[in-house]
Amino acid sequence: MSLRLSTVILPYRRWNEGGRSAWVRAEQLGFHTAYTYDHLSWRSFRDGPWFGAIPTLTAAAASTDRLRLGTLVTSPNFRHPVTLAKELISLDDISAGRITLGIGAGGTGFDATALGQEPWTPRERADRLAEFVPLLDRLLTEDAVSSQGRFYSAHEARNIPGCVQRPRLPFAVAATGPRGLKLAAGYGQAWVTTGDPKLYENGTPEQSVEALRGQMEKLSEVCATVGRDMAGLDKVLLTGFTPDRGRPLQSLDAFVDFAGRHQELGFTEIVIHWPIPDSDFAAEEKVFERIAMEAPAQLA
Repeated sequence: MSLRLSTVILPYRRWNEGGRSAWVRAEQLGFHTAYTYDHLSWRSFRDGPWFGAIPTLTAAAASTDRLRLGTLVTSPNFRHPVTLAKELISLDDISAGRITLGIGAGGTGFDATALGQEPWTPRERADRLAEFVPLLDRLLTEDAVSSQGRFYSAHEARNIPGCVQRPRLPFAVAATGPRGLKLAAGYGQAWVTTGDPKLYENGTPEQSVEALRGQMEKLSEVCATVGRDMAGLDKVLLTGFTPDRGRPLQSLDAFVDFAGRHQELGFTEIVIHWPIPDSDFAAEEKVFERIAMEAPAQLA
């Protein structure tokens, strides 16, 4: 199976000052999907411009024709399934069925306390995601939903006419723990990982590959448990958070070597960050564009 190459465009630029042009260029370069982060603010970008994911994707949908679009990832940190479902159905309609929802448990960053709450523990985040995903699935596939949950409820929530994509837009579930992997196997059309965060600072690329191999094996076991054919689940690697860091984007050969090693593990999609000067995602634009245009053919 050919390896898909996608990108993630951080929403830090005004739409008419470079924001729009990046999405248009992503389509011209032939990326399979262009994602954006669904955060209220994020890491070193906290004190600078940062725009909302859903409006950004709506504008991107109106500016492109073929490019798939999505979040990487949305979380319960500041989202509710009822309101999110309405926005997603609208966005899927505007884009003529080109939306993928990346979804995960979230973390302890700025989103975790922006609404005034105390940050949730890993168990609490997993508890919420386990309720969030099944309810969102129902909201996107049923005309009317009523549900009373521990964390999320819906009362006669109407979502007519539903998604353009049937039975609903695809979920790409980010997970490494057993409960999240079960959600990926049960509800996902794709599984997303960034690797093992414990290896980022002091690990080696070889250790990272082995850790990812282990994650793949756990996913396979979970799929077998729930009766899911793992071959029908896309496996997505969001790069930039493994010990390789930015090295794969230093040259076409470096990227093909990196992507090939991960393709052998079973990954079907590699996501690279759109270059941002003076950041962890800095990269030479000409090299980035060459990778986008030439690497997929070499990895076919």
